[in-house]
Amino acid sequence: MSKTMKTMIIFLMIELFIHIAISGWAQSSDFPIGMAVEFTDHAACAYISRDKGWFKEEGLKIAAYESYVTGTALAAALARGDIQVAYICLVPAINVYANARVPIKIVAGTHKYGFGLVVNPNKVKTVNDFEKPDINIGCVQIGTPSDLFMRKTIDKYHLDRSIFNKVQRMNPPQQLFAMKMGKLDASFLPEHWATMAEESGFKMLKISQDIWPEMQGSVLIVKENLIRNNPEIVRKLVKVSRRATDWIKEYPEEAARIMVRQLQVMGERVFPIELIKVISKLEITPKVLLSSMKRLEYSVDIDSNEVQKTINYMVEQDYIKNSFRAENILDLRFIK
Repeated sequence: MSKTMKTMIIFLMIELFIHIAISGWAQSSDFPIGMAVEFTDHAACAYISRDKGWFKEEGLKIAAYESYVTGTALAAALARGDIQVAYICLVPAINVYANARVPIKIVAGTHKYGFGLVVNPNKVKTVNDFEKPDINIGCVQIGTPSDLFMRKTIDKYHLDRSIFNKVQRMNPPQQLFAMKMGKLDASFLPEHWATMAEESGFKMLKISQDIWPEMQGSVLIVKENLIRNNPEIVRKLVKVSRRATDWIKEYPEEAARIMVRQLQVMGERVFPIELIKVISKLEITPKVLLSSMKRLEYSVDIDSNEVQKTINYMVEQDYIKNSFRAENILDLRFIK
């Protein structure tokens, strides 16, 4: 083979490699992503990344961006084909994997903790007061991390489990409004709702750090086929999430202001008309968000041992039928 022919072949191979690289990048960047987030500051890294334009900066095309009042509502949406990515609490993520058999993987954490027990200080002095017959308790529905947080609290203080029979099930804003109306004396709430209740004059009796050391709060999950077909998208999602969590810790006050703006915009889409009237009476302020976000530990790192402990506790509480290895739901290669 002549030297000229060899040179031409080399140039053709280089062109081919460049074409493949560009095609792969275009496929990754142009692939439309359906994303779902929770309507809380648990998903702060997603809200802030969207506000800052960091998803777009990485070439990620967010075709659908939906917010849900609870993680269980978000989990139900994951069964749809147009949602490939979600920032969701760990407990409903495990539920949707183990019970609904939705093929997902946890690719990063987003924060630890993020739940509080708020009480009327005139009626509840200690957790033991829950056993009094006239104490009304509110919590989000069974299958949520708020409910698991409540169960951990009852276990820790060895309370009579008949308490469960008088728990009133409401979503977070309804609980807060019920407390203000005097219909609830205690509520197990996710942040930012717990701090909003505290700001309204109620007492934060316990936070998740008191009850559940090292509790993994929320995670970033993706559908398995996204990892198979577009791993570069997953890598960029984790990269953006890390950037956002680092930024939140460096600029907490600005992060709180952004979260107020984002939640106000999303609130108009999330809640039904009858609930918007309730929400309008519950002001979300930068002060509240700043206090709330300080109660979370934002990080993309995640401990598989803590995930395993959560899985095992969910089995104990009959959330899921069978335990499984945390490694089955984790794919943490993109954090490294």
